[in-house]
Amino acid sequence: MPHFSLQQLTTFVLCSLAAAGAWAQTVEIEDTTARYQLTYNWQHHEAFRAGYSGANSLSNQAERMYTLSTTAHWGFRPWQDGELYFNPEVASGVPFSGSVVGMGGFTNGEITRAGGSTPKLYRQRLFLRQTWNHGGEQEHLESDFNQMASLVDKNRFVLTVGNFSTLDVFDDNAYAKDPRTQFMNWGNWTYAAYDYAADARGFGWGFAGEWYQDNWVLRFGRMTGPKEPNGLPVDFALGKHYGDQVEVERGHMLANQPGKVRVLAWRNRANTASFSDATQWMNQWKLVNPGQVQTTPQALVDSRNGNKIKYGLGVNIEQAISPSVGFFLRAMKADGKTETYAFTEADGSLSTGLVFRGGLWGRADDTVGVAFMHNTLSRDRRDFLAAGGMSFFLGDASATSATSLTYKPEQVLEAFYSFQMTRGTWLTADYQHIQNPAYNADRGPVHVYAARWHAEF
Repeated sequence: MPHFSLQQLTTFVLCSLAAAGAWAQTVEIEDTTARYQLTYNWQHHEAFRAGYSGANSLSNQAERMYTLSTTAHWGFRPWQDGELYFNPEVASGVPFSGSVVGMGGFTNGEITRAGGSTPKLYRQRLFLRQTWNHGGEQEHLESDFNQMASLVDKNRFVLTVGNFSTLDVFDDNAYAKDPRTQFMNWGNWTYAAYDYAADARGFGWGFAGEWYQDNWVLRFGRMTGPKEPNGLPVDFALGKHYGDQVEVERGHMLANQPGKVRVLAWRNRANTASFSDATQWMNQWKLVNPGQVQTTPQALVDSRNGNKIKYGLGVNIEQAISPSVGFFLRAMKADGKTETYAFTEADGSLSTGLVFRGGLWGRADDTVGVAFMHNTLSRDRRDFLAAGGMSFFLGDASATSATSLTYKPEQVLEAFYSFQMTRGTWLTADYQHIQNPAYNADRGPVHVYAARWHAEF
């Protein structure tokens, strides 16, 4: 991966802004698009109580972290109803404790794209979208990132093929989706228990189909995962290793306010370890190495002995209460028998909250949000951790006795205020209260304060 100097990064940003200045205003139908974003997220957590710490623990000393990203979203229509998009991105950042560890619900949704303090340029997306209109009323799609303004039939089929994120198509939510503009925590970005196939940055290769019929939408797709769990290199053997998902969406009106309900089922097939095998490996290892501490995920690595199936089911609700107030809820349960493939460590997750638009107090482009998250682990994963096992993000008990982990669900309260500074720029203050970080009642609570600056052009 190439490294870029500060001067090169500055040149990239300035060129992006110059091109953005020449970008035409939104029209009813666009044939080209050039949009840009720049986001800086600074976070700080105070020192907190810790009965003990392991190799994968969040440091209990006061710390700071940051992420910086700038992205170009370029697209054009190569033919009628076809769209081709390319997104180059420059990203940098340093997480708490020098690594993404010590929590199930991480506090910054952009940290997966940051690989250190040196800005790095990479291809984020390169995909083709084709629409087949099938009649019915027409609706207008507004110009947005990776979406050109257009008129489409309410009854249509849309195919997306190439390099993109599973979350670009699945698990949308008007109130809790984008860590650059809304809630920051992973559990509000998507289901924490959704182990969706992707590389370490959250992207992959594959396809997704969407069939729109009046107020119903059926989505299905298959995406690549990593060659090794939570790794960056992509496994292109889509016939052997993959992530499949199917989602059904129903739009409705409730008390004259719009809402949507989505049900998502997913299934991964990959060379991963089962927790029962890894726990057995740990128990044998402790007999051979009495008194020693396991400080790596070696038990999981050595227990990968063939393709395993992992699956889950979730429901996603968004509901406008009034034009200025919205409610959301996500709940998912995964089978929890195998290690995490590509996302975070949670086998059950619930997130719910309210979003208030600034029109209530005379600032139409401001937003206030408050949300609660509840993440749980399966019995198999808990037994593995209790045996002293270490996974990629969790491992408090590895530095102490096998019975030291006092399991409790991880709970997070997040609140933010997004203040529009000028047209296209926002400053956000965010607070997160994390109870039982990494599902450990002997550590925490953790108080995280954040400031985020975001610009769109």
